[in-house]
Amino acid sequence: MGSYIPSTEEEQNQMLSSAGFDSFDGLFSQIPESVRLNRLLDLPQGLSELEVRRKMGGIAAENKVFPTVFRGAGAYRHYIPAAVTRITAKENFLTAYTPYQAEISQGILQSIFEYQTMICELTGMDVSNASVYDGANAAAEAAAMCRDRGRTTVYLSAATHPDTIRTVRTYAFGANAEVRLVPIKDGATDADALKTLLSEDKTAACFFLQQPNYFGTIEDAQALGEIAHASGAKFVMGCNPVSLAVLKTPAECGADIAVGEGQPLGMPLGFGGPYLGFMACKKAMMRRLPGRIVGQTSDAAGNRAFVLTLQAREQHIRREKALSNICSNEALCALTASVYLSVMGPDGFQSAARQCYSKAHYAAEKISAVKGFELKNKSEFFHEFVTGCPNPEKTLKMLEQQGILGGLPLPDGGLLWCVTELNTKEEIDRLAGLLEEDSNEIDF
Repeated sequence: MGSYIPSTEEEQNQMLSSAGFDSFDGLFSQIPESVRLNRLLDLPQGLSELEVRRKMGGIAAENKVFPTVFRGAGAYRHYIPAAVTRITAKENFLTAYTPYQAEISQGILQSIFEYQTMICELTGMDVSNASVYDGANAAAEAAAMCRDRGRTTVYLSAATHPDTIRTVRTYAFGANAEVRLVPIKDGATDADALKTLLSEDKTAACFFLQQPNYFGTIEDAQALGEIAHASGAKFVMGCNPVSLAVLKTPAECGADIAVGEGQPLGMPLGFGGPYLGFMACKKAMMRRLPGRIVGQTSDAAGNRAFVLTLQAREQHIRREKALSNICSNEALCALTASVYLSVMGPDGFQSAARQCYSKAHYAAEKISAVKGFELKNKSEFFHEFVTGCPNPEKTLKMLEQQGILGGLPLPDGGLLWCVTELNTKEEIDRLAGLLEEDSNEIDF
């Protein structure tokens, strides 16, 4: 996208003349008169730059920005190297939309190809698409990939993020498919319940597992995947990408499809978006992968070239037989993820993941030592965990007054805490100290 270039009236007339028109009314003559707006828009007068800055500054000042954050639940605060923001702010990249007729833009295609390569390296899978809107959207598209003839029922662990469950159900409603939840036990998916449910249902299309799950627990993904495969269902893993630096990859766990929310890969917290849904799969399922895939080839002169490929399932090619309506994405977010992974490098990325793990475990030890804040689940976790809380509303209000965003309150009265590499030991100690002081005021 180039800089804004104004045009003079003379230049506008030249363009109209070149197009065969003598006025803008003529240019728009194909639009029926009944739907044309033959008046000026009812808009207030424009503001000066200074007035706009004051107005926008006032709106921005209404935001509550916490200097210390201990909350995640699907949106995570990570360190973003300055180079990531600088590179992705170049105006050459500043379009949120995937360009159509992209073969003319080899640079954009190469950036998507690099992104796909990194996602495959991260997940261990064979093929990645060019991304979809967000992680929940990717999960729903993955479930759609698995539905086939008699196998139409989608199973999800009840420890899946509630937003993902709602999105999968919305997709399934439109396809007349059924969605069933697999119960959890001690904060993790109940393997025995999964085995029973799948053995009694020959319509099972797939089983979706979030790793780590919504409550932070690291699931025994390989064992659960084997249960799914034994029943003939596909195994879909939804992954936190940062955790993949230290946990088994979806490929190592036997997953057929790997999806997830790519926001932790260089995208700041921003009121829910724009985010990034990554999708990758085994080679056997690549022709069912929705969205765009960029391939590498060579032109007639033998030069390295990039092209969109494997689009036969898309609605702009086969409208009636399309498996998906995802033909656009937020390409700038995919570019951001690839720049972030490049800047961090394998060692830096793994270091961030290890810090998340170690600091979260230190925080869990400190918080759970406070009376009334015992750990809810005894399973291993990555960077999120659940504790009890005698009075969540009072505790969170107290922390807010101290500039701390505490854990997410859960329906059962617990708090879901999150710790990343950005949380310091001093912050964790201060948090534990404040909880201790608050706890002493409660009559247990």
